[in-house]
Amino acid sequence: MIVLDYHDRRPLYEQVAERFGVLILQGGMSAGERMPSVRQLAVDLSINPNTIQRAYMELEQEGLIYPVKGKGNFVADVEKIRKKRLEDYRKELDLTVRKGMNLGIKKEELLAVVRQYFGEDGL
Repeated sequence: MIVLDYHDRRPLYEQVAERFGVLILQGGMSAGERMPSVRQLAVDLSINPNTIQRAYMELEQEGLIYPVKGKGNFVADVEKIRKKRLEDYRKELDLTVRKGMNLGIKKEELLAVVRQYFGEDGL
């Protein structure tokens, strides 16, 4: 389900939390879906269960998952969170584009940079 990068300088719990966060926000996991058990995921990834528990605590603090006593952790309904993050992203992008415009970057230069991220075919 997720792959860790042992060359990444970030702690493993951050990587686990990030990978699941992306899966959840992109719809790879549905609201109400049960998360893998801490113990099983620790075995699958060959890491300490405390690392998984810490990652799950991060996801819970972000509102992406919720615990059910005796049953495990489940994916939360993240539509509001997704919308808020998208709104924040758009504000950040707006500031970045305005900053570029103030530096004299032309529309085509900016679009060329964006196209690099989406491949040669463009958007």
